[in-house]
Amino acid sequence: MATFRTLAAGALALAVVAGPAPLAHSVGEGPNYDGNGQITTSKLASYDQMVSFLKDQDARQSAMELEVIGQTVKGRDIHLVKYISDPAKPTILYLTQQHGNEQLTTEGALEFVKHLGTGKSEDILDGVNILIVPMLNADGAMGDVNFPLDDYLAKGDRNMTRYNAEEVDLNRDHVDKIQPETQALHNNVMRQHKIDYMIDLHHQGTRSERDGKLVSGSILYPTTPNADPAVVEKSKQLGAVVFNNVDSTGWGHLGKYVGGSAETISRNGIAVEYGIATLLFEMRGMSDHYADGVALGLRSNGYLIQQTVTTLTATAAAIADGSIADADTSFWDSLATQTSRPGEEADGE
Repeated sequence: MATFRTLAAGALALAVVAGPAPLAHSVGEGPNYDGNGQITTSKLASYDQMVSFLKDQDARQSAMELEVIGQTVKGRDIHLVKYISDPAKPTILYLTQQHGNEQLTTEGALEFVKHLGTGKSEDILDGVNILIVPMLNADGAMGDVNFPLDDYLAKGDRNMTRYNAEEVDLNRDHVDKIQPETQALHNNVMRQHKIDYMIDLHHQGTRSERDGKLVSGSILYPTTPNADPAVVEKSKQLGAVVFNNVDSTGWGHLGKYVGGSAETISRNGIAVEYGIATLLFEMRGMSDHYADGVALGLRSNGYLIQQTVTTLTATAAAIADGSIADADTSFWDSLATQTSRPGEEADGE
């Protein structure tokens, strides 16, 4: 079962998994909200708690560097966590919370940062550079926006929304790059570092299924015809590492995401513009929403956070030791595209 621990001077509480749990169904076949249970933001890291945690880890970890890459519409600093020992090494970027109501990926990324500060991660850091944007849309995450959130479901200290403060979906702004958050990402991350791989971490609704069983998440490579086939193949290899390490756990069950070819979406646009292998990972359930079929209560949080930690750790390790080059992508040919059970709201990527 998930427990909450104080991880930093700012009293940041993150849900972590103590080990294999008997309630393996909690990720996929676990309870939907459906007007019952509890949806709250009170146990999720606030923006200020996240910043306090990152600054504390930066002071503790010699390999880590914390950089401010820009500001949100409301003036909040956007942070980049960097582990760069040699620019010649392959580099992976983990991007979370383009959508402010999709926070469990951020919680997992922060736990991953903590893990990288232990001696157990030395082999990984010896072989790969790691970049993490742990909360691109801080205004949406804090509900500090210029439009009402009265119909959102979550209780607690704040509501959270998909959009930034100007009610813009940041994951539709990767061509025009109008919003300050998107400009910060492209100007000060994508164009400043030689990035080989990127995983864009999101959440989707709660009722998507594969082979008759609710999924814990879904994955997809670039599907725009303008993407270099070699980049697509590397993206599929990245997906193979994720699938092999998550779907095999017993509590993880992944489907193929239903995604379009628009290059305004980071999965496609970044692959084309920068030649970076990109993978979308959509975790199950959102932290807040106006639709019952999309939000997910607290009882599945621990598993979804662990799914994020597993994803980040496994992909970084595979790049570090070079095994990603041997990843078998043939599973994509038989991986079923997820479908939706009645009541599902189409709100992802």
